[in-house]
Amino acid sequence: MPVLYLLNGWSGDHRHWLERGKVGCLADRYEVILVMPDTGYDSWYFDSKVTPEYQYETFVSKELVSYMDSHYKTLADKSGRAITGNSMGGHGALYLAIRHQGVFALAGSMSGGVDFRPFPEKWHIAKRLGSKEEYPENWENNTVINMTHLIKPGLDIIFDCGIDDFFYEVNCNLHQKMLKEGIPHEFYQRPGKHNWPYWYNAIKYQFLFFKDRFGK
Repeated sequence: MPVLYLLNGWSGDHRHWLERGKVGCLADRYEVILVMPDTGYDSWYFDSKVTPEYQYETFVSKELVSYMDSHYKTLADKSGRAITGNSMGGHGALYLAIRHQGVFALAGSMSGGVDFRPFPEKWHIAKRLGSKEEYPENWENNTVINMTHLIKPGLDIIFDCGIDDFFYEVNCNLHQKMLKEGIPHEFYQRPGKHNWPYWYNAIKYQFLFFKDRFGK
């Protein structure tokens, strides 16, 4: 079966998508194995050089994928793996998929922090990358919007954001940059804020996107 890795947002945990996103029924409907890892309150899905105990890029993209393929009847190929998430998890999903295109063929983001540079004091990002003033290269090299040149054919991307979300502008900027660079993707903007009512609706569209492309 194909696998969807679903990442939590900042200050969330692995239970939120089940409890607040109600995704269990979607996994049953579309016959997808749903994996919601415990990735910490504020990991941002980096292998952090500032806090070496935070090695969440390696955990999700290597250790977790390997465990799932060895313990469950997965479609053990990148064509059978999708990754998405909300907020911090939206950043994480695109970040990991772009950096590991041999692992994931499908990637999404909902209200993702796809360019966190405008928010240097927010959400403990500096705890993982170092301060923006002291480590500017970390902030430039690890924000999704600056990684589009790494995207190769074969990675299908969908992302969306509510028009009243504080991440709306950076998501629109990513969309425009990908258009300019000729990178195929789907981008949606809908009424909504940075909250669970928006993500509860958004995840349904992403399931459809992934289901149509698994195994191809």
